[in-house]
Amino acid sequence: MSDFWYHILGFNAESPLLFTQFYFWAFFALVYALFALLISLPSREGSGLGLPNRRLHLRNVYLMFVSWFFYYKTSGIFLLILAFVTLSDWLIAKRIHKNLSAKRSVSKAALWLTLSVVIDLSILFYFKYAYFFTNVINSWFGADLRVFDIFAYIGNGFSEAGRFDVDTIILPVGISFYTFQVISYTCDVFRRKIEPVKNILDFGFYVSFFPQLVAGPIVRAEEFIPQLYKPFRLSRRAFGIAVFWILNGLAKKIIMSDYLAVNLIDRVFDNPLLFSGFENLFALFAYSLQVYADFSGYTDIAIGVAMLMGFYLPMNFNSPYKSKTPQEFWRRWHMSLGRWLKSYLYIPLGGNRTILGFKAPKLWASNFNSFITQVLGGLWHGASWNFVLWGAINGVGMIVEKIWREWNWHVRFAAISALTFGLVLLDYFYNLPVWRLFAVWAAIIWFGTAIRYIYWLITADKIINHKLEILNNKIANAWAILQTFAFITFTRLFFRSSSNLDPATANEVAWATAKNMVNQIGGAWSNAIIPDFLWEYRWVVAMFVAGMLIHWIPTNFKRRYRLWFSAMPLWLMVIVVCLAIVVIYQFVSAEMQPFIYFQF
Repeated sequence: MSDFWYHILGFNAESPLLFTQFYFWAFFALVYALFALLISLPSREGSGLGLPNRRLHLRNVYLMFVSWFFYYKTSGIFLLILAFVTLSDWLIAKRIHKNLSAKRSVSKAALWLTLSVVIDLSILFYFKYAYFFTNVINSWFGADLRVFDIFAYIGNGFSEAGRFDVDTIILPVGISFYTFQVISYTCDVFRRKIEPVKNILDFGFYVSFFPQLVAGPIVRAEEFIPQLYKPFRLSRRAFGIAVFWILNGLAKKIIMSDYLAVNLIDRVFDNPLLFSGFENLFALFAYSLQVYADFSGYTDIAIGVAMLMGFYLPMNFNSPYKSKTPQEFWRRWHMSLGRWLKSYLYIPLGGNRTILGFKAPKLWASNFNSFITQVLGGLWHGASWNFVLWGAINGVGMIVEKIWREWNWHVRFAAISALTFGLVLLDYFYNLPVWRLFAVWAAIIWFGTAIRYIYWLITADKIINHKLEILNNKIANAWAILQTFAFITFTRLFFRSSSNLDPATANEVAWATAKNMVNQIGGAWSNAIIPDFLWEYRWVVAMFVAGMLIHWIPTNFKRRYRLWFSAMPLWLMVIVVCLAIVVIYQFVSAEMQPFIYFQF
């Protein structure tokens, strides 16, 4: 095979197929041209394939093989893992349905469901958590276990000896996402929410649909499978909105996310001790914007590409940094994962009814199961104690927020006063950066709480001017949004420090990075550095400020300019798209930055 055709058709681990590459859009243009040809074929009823007509069947089969090629270009031989879970869950779902429809024992169907979940999670755990649990066992029990890639060993038996490295386990791209999708399928069949897919090629298409395959959104079976049997429809407005989402996603990723990462964030996180406390703090806040722009940018592109082919993926982000509480944030952030965790983890754990199978007060049950869900959600993101800690802190934040809402203002003010005083004492006696950081943060929260407490004391049982009350509510909402953003940003410290690391050393490196950043942020600051930083990194600061302002634009206004774009005359839309692409690609860095969530 010539170098040209190998580059086009072969797998190169150093050059995965990314939405930001020209190669992807050339690939999609060819795919879409053949797709348009297929959907224009005459319909023929009674194909005998469990589909309404031949055109639907050809479309689904075509897109499945296109998706498999896309995954091969992204993950190489790991396509075999995707094929295995596709076949496994398709066969098991048929057994589940057969036991349920024949009115046989529900327990047999439950056993088949258990088998499906065990197979899927075992594969996920092996590839994603082998290093993590090996390190845990070795450190806790003094063992000397080593990671061994059994799949590479088997592969060497069928190929040249030593072709695959048996001492290193490589994480397949997107395995967390498609594993959760196939689990949702067998669970929904067991719950009788959907009928099992009759044709394995259709099911393969559901599992591997390439726009969302490697980084979501996680598409639940009951949401997507009915679309397999609906004919292609794309209105003029839907076409315009699809194009808008693609441009919006590219702009978020290339202009905002990659620019912030390359010009500041990666430098600081790679060696936080080389930067001042203010620079570390600013990089941490900038990372909150980066990870949002990166992940939501991917989702926007995926939604737009899927919409052009007549498929609708669920919304995955809803302006999360407008949230007034941590709980609201997790309803707006990575919404497809949140819905999945609620349906297949939180509710089975007991929801707001039981704790470990025992009936409990609603608040207790809800808090306990929410905390466990957040911890496991953190572990889903990565095999590191930092990810577990990240999930746990978010779980605690949600519990504290719920308890806070139950208290009256007297108790709230007393509690935050006691907490602030305690942290100030800890800082005074122990003089550690971590206590200073928490003491300053608590003091800021105490100040805001004190103002609201005084306002409440003055206005209690009094008739308040309507305009004054509106102003008070707006200020209170803005304060709550800033508090929530600061809290979520602090948790990102543990998220980012664990990202893009070698699994064999992730725990040690991640903890060192997080500790160094806390020490820098909580250490002594030199005010002279701040003006120099603001000038030297003025374009990074401007990008951050612009990004946050755009994020906080009212939702109705954003909806209006999406509709305005979709209603443009076609000739004008082409001109705008060309100009937008020229501007966007002026920001491309020397090396294409992979999407952050590819590692999950």
